Amino acid sequence: MKNGFVKVAAASPVLRVADADWNAERIIEVIHKAKEQDVRVLVFPELCITGCSCYDLFQHRVLLSGAEQALLKVVPATEGADMLVFVGLPLAVGAKVYNVAAALYEGEILALVPQADAPDAYFSVPEPGSCHEVELEGYGLVTMSDEVLFEHENMPDLRVAVEVSAGLDRFASPAAAHAEAGATVIAQMASFPASVSSRQEAELNARYESKQFRCGMVLAAPGKGESTTDHVFSGLCLVAENGSILASVEQEDSLAVSEIDVEHMMGLRRESGCFDEECDYLSFSWGGELTETGLTRKYLMHPHLPETSEELPEYCRRMLDIQVSGLVKRMQYAHLTHCVVGISGGVDSTLAVMVSAMAVKRMGLPSINVVACTLPCFGTSSRTKSNAIIVAEQIGADVRVIDIGKAVYQHFDDIGHAHDDYSIAYENAQARERTQVLMDIANKVNGLDVGTEDLSEFIDGWCTYNGDHTSMYDVNMGLTKTQVRANVRYIADTTEDRVLKAALYDVLDCPVTPELLPIHDDQIEQKSEDAVGSYSLQDFFTHKMLICGFTPSKTFRLAKQAYGKEFTDEELVRWLTSYCKRLFSQQFKRSCLMDGPAVEAFTVSPRVGFLIPSDAENTLFLKDLESLTQD
Repeated sequence: MKNGFVKVAAASPVLRVADADWNAERIIEVIHKAKEQDVRVLVFPELCITGCSCYDLFQHRVLLSGAEQALLKVVPATEGADMLVFVGLPLAVGAKVYNVAAALYEGEILALVPQADAPDAYFSVPEPGSCHEVELEGYGLVTMSDEVLFEHENMPDLRVAVEVSAGLDRFASPAAAHAEAGATVIAQMASFPASVSSRQEAELNARYESKQFRCGMVLAAPGKGESTTDHVFSGLCLVAENGSILASVEQEDSLAVSEIDVEHMMGLRRESGCFDEECDYLSFSWGGELTETGLTRKYLMHPHLPETSEELPEYCRRMLDIQVSGLVKRMQYAHLTHCVVGISGGVDSTLAVMVSAMAVKRMGLPSINVVACTLPCFGTSSRTKSNAIIVAEQIGADVRVIDIGKAVYQHFDDIGHAHDDYSIAYENAQARERTQVLMDIANKVNGLDVGTEDLSEFIDGWCTYNGDHTSMYDVNMGLTKTQVRANVRYIADTTEDRVLKAALYDVLDCPVTPELLPIHDDQIEQKSEDAVGSYSLQDFFTHKMLICGFTPSKTFRLAKQAYGKEFTDEELVRWLTSYCKRLFSQQFKRSCLMDGPAVEAFTVSPRVGFLIPSDAENTLFLKDLESLTQD
């Protein structure tokens, strides 16, 4: 359970109605199967020891006594499993019958948790918050309360609450109270039957509640073997976390297994500030030593993009609309009529000029009001220059080719810099000259210098301070490199202009390059990813470390899961180390960023986004990475 992961499972074995002994054997079989998979929290459906469709038999002494005895058969099966198990049964206490969940751990019954909803024809409910001791024949006294938390002894972020009779038709769920009490995992023992929409509704509820309460949900519903007198039961089992369904199974002998990241859930709660965790819940401790949790859940290589290709077109349309809307508002506010864009033939400037064309069109202005400037210098290749011009011409922009080489050489002479000294000043002088030209043209035409740098480059600082780092409004500021590429590909896929389409695809095929060093034989030699690493990998690091708040070592583990054999362990450690160093050392560039629209709920804007001091130390982050090289 290291890194905050806890392996959980929801199980719905095939049962026999009212045959408690037979059902107990099936439950025991599942417990052994879950133990083999290192499950730490196992949830069965409501009333699984008897079946949920016993009707008036729930009041009968024979069934009630048989259910208790069957429970005592299940209890020893949990020994040596280091697993918190929830099973359901009807329980007679005096003149009342309760629908309870029995929480089992290491051969003991930790507590009994009764259904807390309104009473029905068969079961009573206790007074809210009541707590008393119940005598189980052949076992002894057990605490029964509807307000209970099961806290892991060695993992403070793992707190489990159980909800008995979880349904699809309630306006209010106990999940809210459980989450407020501090539960990061909620076990939902359900009894709802199958319908044509029950799976969809259950998954929707689980997505909503797990997102709203920043928690994991483990739901088990009754399955095959229940009575078909009035309903059919499907055996739906699912695991959800923070709005996502991690596992969902609906079949005979369903077993849904996945890993909930309770460390992440606690981090989200701290960010929200809405969980005070002050309550009167009883607390029961469980759990052994922390061990490595094997991961079965999948992590996307591109977490900033939708999970399926079917969702991608609409996602790109929304991203583009946010970019265009922001640019239109800024131009209208400033009474500007032109967009000025420095085009290099790379994906960032290509997207910026396309967004500018969409903006002037939305404003009712002619496409010629987009001033697309290509500013070749020492490292510019004919391929990138050609693509930049083709794209600009196809959208009807005012294309200007301005060779800045002479101006840069004059600047070298002014500051006493040798023409063959290819140090950092050689590179940065070109970027700053381009920015000066673009801003002055913008002033000249009553326009806006539209920035092209993206979120990924601002995070790793791969931009020249007061050069391409600076603009009057940056439409790409809220997009990662993977999102920029997705938008350009979407435009290429949907345009009917064959010339534009071919140019856009070639832009996507070109390596990312600043083109600031001299080239030979007209070949692209300076490649950004050689210096800062794969932008796909960088964007993954950003999502896990900055958005999710994970440690570098945990991020390393998830990167291995997402990328498989694409990178060696040594490469991942190398690029993670580079990322951590650049994240801190380049903050001074992010501390004075221009305006630009956020596309996700994450931005590095110094006004509303992720912010760290410009002179913060990266020591703790690098120290965490040291454990990877020592293992």
